[in-house]
Amino acid sequence: MAERIGELLLREKLITPEQLQEAIEEQKRSGGRLGYNLTKLGYITEKELTSFLSKQYGIPTIDISETTIDPEVIKLIPEDVAKKYQVLPVSRTGSTLVVAMADPSNIFAIDDIKFLTGYNVETVVASEGAIKSCIEKCYESSDMDMAMEDVLTEFDEDEMEVVQEEEEVDIGDLKKAVEEAPVVKLVNFILTDAIKKQASDIHIEPYEKAFRVRYRIDGVLQEVMKPPMKLKNAIVSRIKIMSQLDIAERRLPQDGRIKLKLGRNREMDFRVSVLPTLFGEKVCLRLLDKSSLQLDMTKLGFEPKALEAFMNAIHKPWGIVLVTGPTGSGKTTTLYSALSELNKVSENISTAEDPVEYNLMGINQVQMHEDIGLNFAAALRSFLRQDPDIIMVGEIRDYETAEIAIKAALTGHLVLSTLHTNDAPSTVNRLLNMGVEPFLVSSSCNLILAQRLARKICTKCKEEVEVSEKVLVDIGVSPEDAEKMRCYRGKGCTECNGTGFKGRIALYEVMPFTETLKELVLNGASSGEIKRQAVAEGMKTLRMSGITKIAEGVTTIEEVLRVTMAD
Repeated sequence: MAERIGELLLREKLITPEQLQEAIEEQKRSGGRLGYNLTKLGYITEKELTSFLSKQYGIPTIDISETTIDPEVIKLIPEDVAKKYQVLPVSRTGSTLVVAMADPSNIFAIDDIKFLTGYNVETVVASEGAIKSCIEKCYESSDMDMAMEDVLTEFDEDEMEVVQEEEEVDIGDLKKAVEEAPVVKLVNFILTDAIKKQASDIHIEPYEKAFRVRYRIDGVLQEVMKPPMKLKNAIVSRIKIMSQLDIAERRLPQDGRIKLKLGRNREMDFRVSVLPTLFGEKVCLRLLDKSSLQLDMTKLGFEPKALEAFMNAIHKPWGIVLVTGPTGSGKTTTLYSALSELNKVSENISTAEDPVEYNLMGINQVQMHEDIGLNFAAALRSFLRQDPDIIMVGEIRDYETAEIAIKAALTGHLVLSTLHTNDAPSTVNRLLNMGVEPFLVSSSCNLILAQRLARKICTKCKEEVEVSEKVLVDIGVSPEDAEKMRCYRGKGCTECNGTGFKGRIALYEVMPFTETLKELVLNGASSGEIKRQAVAEGMKTLRMSGITKIAEGVTTIEEVLRVTMAD
């Protein structure tokens, strides 16, 4: 089909010869059909391609992302066949099975499906991207059921007796129990399923009468399964073995790491934390996928003026730039993006991190080990003897670290770091509370940035929604803007698992340290006074940044209210 579809699209002047050649090269590199690679490169939209194929073969099109498919119909075509031919069974009427295909000219696929199912096959055209997405969604729930069934049918309950908390644990028996195929299969399934769903964290939680697994997807936790209580200890012990932790120690917290190879040279890291709770050990795994790390600063969510201010601050030869916000607000991504921007052969960059989340080429990254005395302050002192140009400190937690970081910033080094505060102006008070002198803060700070992550509206099911002017005014929109402002939401589709959201965008509050602000800090101004002055000088607060994203149709009012406070 590759040559045929390429020639047909060329003949219709929907693509150029150069675009066709580039798509063929991309196909050789990453596989997939030619049509899929043309849409991936942006030379033709999925809609244009499906309508073209529909006209060419005289077959109707279907938007399968908007179609509800009966699970019984899905079972008619095995998953491996669906993936091999990029097909999806849509509906069944009498002896006819309607099948969505990305390549309606594939006679072999149609014959195979006829033979496998015993039904007459009627084809409809759908985009390859939508078919891939629906195959993942439609077959994963049955995979989960099968994985659970495998464990329940194959797992011998007697093997669980050795890991009961009341008894002495025989390590040899315990290892043997947790390395049985069913438990290995279930744990592997939980990890790979979380990767597929683009989760950022996995929570495996024991309670008195329940045991559940939750994924954090786009910043919100969702329950995905409830394995039987009898598997609790085996699952936790399996994860401990994978992350090289002590499986006999069940009274103290432990931290480890799992590295998974996923083919095509892709690796996924899991940061593992085990915490003893009242009813057993809770496991939290943070997924660290370097391939999805967004280091392009223009795509993080900065408004143009805020991005310009941030870029100016990180390109200054010395001073300190602070990124603030709660855990999980994307501070690390912003700092890594800044380091990526500054990473040149001419610069010596050292980072002190706890933990090191992603390995970056050309940057000297140091992992903290509090138990042997390697903390942020000790690492900072060592960095200053290593002829540094740029230093990144994972977090300023105490006076000692703050003092060394600020002194480094005052002696010709650029220092990047994070703090846990609510907004940019209150960061000044946090430093003063630690014991840093006001004159040191005002003379060393280049810029303070606060950020939050809001979920983005799913582009596949985005629709306009009526919102009263009063609601908009109440969240901080000016009456004039409220009159003409249009709001959107996602109504929920298969692409976004019915949530209406897909992906996240950062909201930024960027406060450059101007001369006026420095004077205020020296005079002991409150965070409220600093905030008013910064806004007067053009700073957009987190709420204002959120309102801009609502007006651009990127996120919803509810999301902005969830992650920001009123000014």
